[in-house]
Amino acid sequence: MTITVLEELRIYIDPLTPEEHQALERSILSEGCRDALVLWGDILVDGHNRYGICQQHGLPFNTVQNTRFKSMEDVHLWMIDQHLGRRSLSDFQRGVLALRKKEITAERAQAAVTALAEAGAGIGTEFAANISADAQAAAATDQPLTSREGVAKAARISSNTVVQIEKIQKSAAPELVQAVKAGTISINAAAAVSSLGHDEQVAAVAGGKKELQQAAKRVRESKSGGRAAKAEAGTESSAEAGSKTEEGDADQRNREAQLQLLQSTVLELTAENKALKDQVRSLQDQLAQVQQS
Repeated sequence: MTITVLEELRIYIDPLTPEEHQALERSILSEGCRDALVLWGDILVDGHNRYGICQQHGLPFNTVQNTRFKSMEDVHLWMIDQHLGRRSLSDFQRGVLALRKKEITAERAQAAVTALAEAGAGIGTEFAANISADAQAAAATDQPLTSREGVAKAARISSNTVVQIEKIQKSAAPELVQAVKAGTISINAAAAVSSLGHDEQVAAVAGGKKELQQAAKRVRESKSGGRAAKAEAGTESSAEAGSKTEEGDADQRNREAQLQLLQSTVLELTAENKALKDQVRSLQDQLAQVQQS
């Protein structure tokens, strides 16, 4: 049978590490390919690593068709849900996937509202015929992740971590993103380092874990108004205790600011979501009235 491998789908989810790939290969060589590859027509959706290993070693495999897919967006959402639920992903990877899901579902919901609104303009001129079945289905069934809390729940991380991941996606250099994925730097520290210029981020990554930690510390201290002057006469232990107290105060102020931002964002997104739902409900009521007349 013909199986088509799309590069778009092959790289949609972060690849296995070399160690994970080797473990999968040993398992397949020992026990065979136990899980069927998932196809959409002839397009390979799930099982790219298994397919590659089986092809390399001439091993048999089974396939199964997913007939529920109607578009590439359906495929992407299915892949995200599958990997969120079954792979051992880092917090950063889960957060990125959940944010992708939020973007896709929000776009689909908005597209459904737009389609219903455009069709509503055709009342009296075959109104019902102008509304696509896909638009109605999307409006009725899609549940967008409209808040950071929803994203956090889907990814099993905190809302604060979602905020930090969004900042990394927006501002981090590719080298810094790779460092987060590799576990060289924490999400919290990477979000701080991403405030630096591109060249400074790259230099910090090149300096290794210790330099990244120092860069994150400098950013936090800069945002909190600078490091307090050390007493000229003091023991090393007292100086260290003072530094920890200052860092704790800075972290507290940072958390309070992030909390205020989150609360404001939640209120805005809640209002937007309610408005969209009200608009969909109104348009669906109009559709029902026209179909009955």
